Amino acid sequence: MNLFDVYPLYPITPVKAVDCTIYDDKGIEYLDLYSGHGVISIGHTQPDYVAKVKEQLDNLSFYSNAIQNPLQVELAEKLGKASGLTDFSLFLCSSGAEANENALKLASFHTNKSRVIAFDNSFHGRTSAAVAVTDNKKIVAPLNAQQEVTFLPLNQIDLVETELKKGDVCAVIIEPIQGVGGLDQGTTEFFQALEKACKANEVVLILDEVQSGYGRSGKFFAHQHHGINPDIVTTAKGMGNGFPIGGVLISPKFKASYGLLGTTFGGSHLACAAGIAVLDVMEKQNLIANTNKVSEYFFEAIKVIPEIIKVKGRGLMLGVEFDFDVSALRKKMIIEKYIFTGGANNKNLLRILPPLTITTAAIDTFIVALQESLAELKQ
Repeated sequence: MNLFDVYPLYPITPVKAVDCTIYDDKGIEYLDLYSGHGVISIGHTQPDYVAKVKEQLDNLSFYSNAIQNPLQVELAEKLGKASGLTDFSLFLCSSGAEANENALKLASFHTNKSRVIAFDNSFHGRTSAAVAVTDNKKIVAPLNAQQEVTFLPLNQIDLVETELKKGDVCAVIIEPIQGVGGLDQGTTEFFQALEKACKANEVVLILDEVQSGYGRSGKFFAHQHHGINPDIVTTAKGMGNGFPIGGVLISPKFKASYGLLGTTFGGSHLACAAGIAVLDVMEKQNLIANTNKVSEYFFEAIKVIPEIIKVKGRGLMLGVEFDFDVSALRKKMIIEKYIFTGGANNKNLLRILPPLTITTAAIDTFIVALQESLAELKQ
């Protein structure tokens, strides 16, 4: 049997990783400034994390949600404390797409309506409703396109208000910082007006923090930069440091009932052990403070490169934009300079999503390699 060929692959085979360094099967060391789409939050093979997961694996890795699992309770309490959302409830699942799927489903149940407002260049996942609210026709099958979705531009609150007043919208879903779309974000004025409009029209406001959450923006959740209170927050990528786990954080306005939501693998013992370890390490190492320190350094240090037309994003969720397609530049960086970066729907943008443990010295290494690569591509 062959693998279904859906991923273009670089000719690199990682076999080991420590903190922000990846080693391939030839012994070459790579600087990881992408974290596998922003998944590695506390560093590869972080010792406390590895010990916690190994210990749990020795005891019990999985049983169904039909039994009590104190690890779920512990994870919910620690997540509430770390995020400040202590009055919210937690539904555990296995991925960001699953988190968004359940958030949209919950909003539809709550309002008894079906239309969703999403935004241009959004990305929310590849499952049925999640991909329907993703602004990329190439990955939306006819089956998904049956969903009722209206896409609007960011920062135009009058257009949102017009749609909400029609009375058939169950939810507005928005990334506080767009990931795949290219690091664009709404203004604080827009987010605050959006919250007000949703409340006035009894529409559920969903903040998709799958990529921007868990400290990546410099606050635990990126929407907290804007001082707003969403009805639902979804999270996943940094939550398990590589172990598949996702979460739906649900405000007290929603009433739970047996069978309303469900999952087989979500909230397993092993997943919860990974999630608890991540929160413990984030607190112990004060990684949000490090994120802000390194981010401030990055924004200043990157100014030495005149070819850059804009630096986008917040914290360690960053985009470096040029006036040309960066495909060749990104390939040169990984193949010749041994540095992982990411791409986006914006073909002129390099995405920077390192582990939150990254150092300013590593940023210096990146900037030198970027300068060299740009010079070499001009030859």
